[in-house]
Amino acid sequence: MRILISGFGTVGQGFAEVMILRKDFFKERYGEEVTIVCAMDSSSYVSDQSGLSPNELLKRKLETGKVGTQGYQDPVKVMDSVEYDLLIEVSPTDIKTGGAGLKNIRHALESGKDVITVNKGPLALKFCELIAIARKNNCKFRFEGSVGGAMPIINLCRESLVGENIYSIRGILNGTCNFILSKMDNGQSFEQALKEAQQMGYAEADPANDIEGYDSACKVVILANSIFKRNVSFSDVSITGITSITSEAISLAASHNMVIRLIGEMSGDKLEVAPRLVPKGHPLSITGTLNAAQVVTDLAGPITISGKGAGRTETASAILSDLVSIMDDRKERGGKCQNL
Repeated sequence: MRILISGFGTVGQGFAEVMILRKDFFKERYGEEVTIVCAMDSSSYVSDQSGLSPNELLKRKLETGKVGTQGYQDPVKVMDSVEYDLLIEVSPTDIKTGGAGLKNIRHALESGKDVITVNKGPLALKFCELIAIARKNNCKFRFEGSVGGAMPIINLCRESLVGENIYSIRGILNGTCNFILSKMDNGQSFEQALKEAQQMGYAEADPANDIEGYDSACKVVILANSIFKRNVSFSDVSITGITSITSEAISLAASHNMVIRLIGEMSGDKLEVAPRLVPKGHPLSITGTLNAAQVVTDLAGPITISGKGAGRTETASAILSDLVSIMDDRKERGGKCQNL
């Protein structure tokens, strides 16, 4: 299995670390090595058909700020210069245009390559188009880490709950907002809680994607399309963020034994992200940076899962899960994957 990594920030580096940790696992399970034959970041790339050392990639990135030894203008030209089997697309998310990630994913699928991504932008904007391209070209396209990081919500619904009628999914899909609201539960103002989130690296210098609910809305779209077979995009979601939540509102909720949480919901025709009152002790009243989701089904009833929604190793673990699934499929079929 020859891998091309597009994006070598936090998640890309986390995946390289996982490749080091799981080297023997792949040999034992498949009788072959998984090799990284190319890695790109925003301004450089490096490739070697015999395989690149993950340790060397990590070392160069740490020392120089770049993963590669060569500059480039067009990532598609880099992709076409390398023989690879699978693209791991973990470049920065652009929820307005899909960014380079959309272009890279589309090109890889059109070239007959399997793709794993955690990039929410392309999925929130062009989900059905990308699925159609993957099917047309007989490629695997997986994206577990795009929703909830290490929380396996997509695989749970599509594999473990296959045959169930899923009525709704409601969840906390953004750890930054949950951190801020948890701090407000303890008496901090919104401004204080946001500043602490930024200092701890949970929120960006421009936190709009998180606190305005845009990040959660992207995840609602991905779940609606992948689990409920909808054909929706970011613009179809009703979005209310947490910027208008006051300390007085938090106190009033507490007086009724409630907390306020930013909830993403898919049920019937509803696609919504908004602050909601949640009873204390409810599975969705969790604190800190955790994500949680409650899936309501006809046979199993409500099922709740929780996990870290972001993080270097945690999100890389979701990529690993998708990679193992693709390699298992190849092994069973004795070659190229046959369907999604």
